[in-house]
Amino acid sequence: MTGLEKKFATINIDGYQKPLNTGSRYVPPQLRSEDAPNQPRHSQGNNRFNSNAPNRGSRYDRDPSQFRPRDRSPSTFSNSSDKPNRRWAGNRDFGKERQGFHNGYHSDSQSYRTKDNGAGYWKGGKHIHGDRNLRVEKELFGLAEDKDRLSTGINFDRYNDIPVEASGHDAPAPIDNFVESGLDPLIASNIELARYITPTPVQKYSIPIVAAHRDLMACAQTGSGKTGGFLFPILSELFKTGPPVIDHGPRNLYRARKAYPSALILAPTRELAAQIQDEARKFAYRSWARACVVYGGADIGSQLRIIDRGCDLLTATPGRLVDLIERGRISLSKVKYLVLDEADRMLDMGFEPQIRRIVEKEDMPSVEDRQTLMFSATFPKDIQHLARDFLKDYIFLSVGRVGSTSENITQRVEYVENEDKHSVLLDILHSMEQGGLTLIFVETKRMADTLCDFLMYQNFPATSIHGDRSQRERERALETFRSGRTPILVATAVAARGLDIPNVTHVINYDLPTDIDDYVHRIGRTGRAGNVGISTAFFNRGNKGIVRELTDLLKDANQEIPQWLGAIAREGSYGSNNRYRGRGGGRGGRGGFNGNRDYRKFNNNHGNNHNGNHGGNYSSNSNNGGGYSSNDNRGSWF
Repeated sequence: MTGLEKKFATINIDGYQKPLNTGSRYVPPQLRSEDAPNQPRHSQGNNRFNSNAPNRGSRYDRDPSQFRPRDRSPSTFSNSSDKPNRRWAGNRDFGKERQGFHNGYHSDSQSYRTKDNGAGYWKGGKHIHGDRNLRVEKELFGLAEDKDRLSTGINFDRYNDIPVEASGHDAPAPIDNFVESGLDPLIASNIELARYITPTPVQKYSIPIVAAHRDLMACAQTGSGKTGGFLFPILSELFKTGPPVIDHGPRNLYRARKAYPSALILAPTRELAAQIQDEARKFAYRSWARACVVYGGADIGSQLRIIDRGCDLLTATPGRLVDLIERGRISLSKVKYLVLDEADRMLDMGFEPQIRRIVEKEDMPSVEDRQTLMFSATFPKDIQHLARDFLKDYIFLSVGRVGSTSENITQRVEYVENEDKHSVLLDILHSMEQGGLTLIFVETKRMADTLCDFLMYQNFPATSIHGDRSQRERERALETFRSGRTPILVATAVAARGLDIPNVTHVINYDLPTDIDDYVHRIGRTGRAGNVGISTAFFNRGNKGIVRELTDLLKDANQEIPQWLGAIAREGSYGSNNRYRGRGGGRGGRGGFNGNRDYRKFNNNHGNNHNGNHGGNYSSNSNNGGGYSSNDNRGSWF
């Protein structure tokens, strides 16, 4: 050793110097083989700093009797013995007969608990409810004082005065409350968590109709609870009957799983599909049924991963659903319930070829082997005629007046030329009270961006939504609008259908639509669930195509009609123009077909009418397509 190496050898690891004759000394690495030629190299491991540690020795020096075979049972590869292991196909006995797979899960129809918080399961023909989870309940149902949750308004009790008419063969009688509705106890519990006390008129009728296994075409005014009208009875029936047993045949580990939903809900827009999914998650809470949603514009990989975990109630837009069917990831062979929400738009705005492909050309059960439900605020005659291809012996449900608007909405019409719209809009926004949300509708995507930029330049916090924005941008715009960070939303028709945004107090039709039905859906974004709202429309002679329909709509809703609007409606040059008289040849109340009447009644006007006290007039007939109960005496519909 050199002098420096000897000096280092006398220093302990703790930093103080020890005598040279001590038994523990530092040996430089290059000298260890010289000083300790007989010491095994592996003994210099973690024990070299602890002189009292035992010498581990080599594994070849151990007594062979110490060895025992490694336990290679399936349980050693799983972190929990009470959950099936995917690597070992659910710890099943390979000597027994193979059971079915339910939506990618091995077991007897998903008989074990899933990983979702608060999820239940189906086992031995019984529905085992999941445990309550306060965190999940707060996420799904919120708190009573949350402003972003829609609550019933001061006029909710007036729903009992809304006229209701049900026509068709042996239409079931309506219910009066949720307690005596015959719903599954779990769905009744979730309805209570959502703080729904009284069913709306459309729900009073739709629940017994679905329970009676009848098809339904429901026309109910905006904000009347149509989403609950089909979710409540469908989920209740699924909770009672359980999931279908699906036999996939021999399992292929390299083949992607395929989902087999029991219920399919089709929606025309991404935003409406996402909204229905939020409601479905609420009322499927603690149940075996898993709710999923797929729509275009979003990452398809993440949607496929969600479907792989199980999909029992699927909400979809037609385009994305066709894509997943072509990929072999979704099968419609087990669909028991088909729902078309905003059905008139689905069948009239270019979706008909896709709808026909999904319903008629894929593996969906035939019309005789499934229940089909259609909901909308307007059902023109030609759409009803088209929809009958997907229905069997259906019941037509009409809720509210003339496919119209709620009287909770105060409708105002202002005559404004195009060049004056900016200044009039600023006057309205400056005069509004703080705290509410304002939704402004325009006709074109360019105008939506232009008007949004103008409002932001005028120091109004605004955002926009239209079809050219990415899905992430659209979701971000709706999120900031709901939360109130941007209380003004400029939108095209993409936001006119079905969106249920709380606290929307004012709807402004900056550009009036060319179809009166679109006007009905637009202003229906306010005044929902008994709340009050305001609608303002900018009218000029460029909107003469809907002047008569608009006048009659205001009259039906007991709204004030400006004198100048009535004068324009009486002008012969505009009154005789039937070009825009609605897709059904004109709206009801004006000698034309009404968008919420059963067109089958035109073929048979000799039915038996019965009046009931269940929120309006109750009409039934022993003949298919029977009679119709009406308060007007116009004689002919055409």
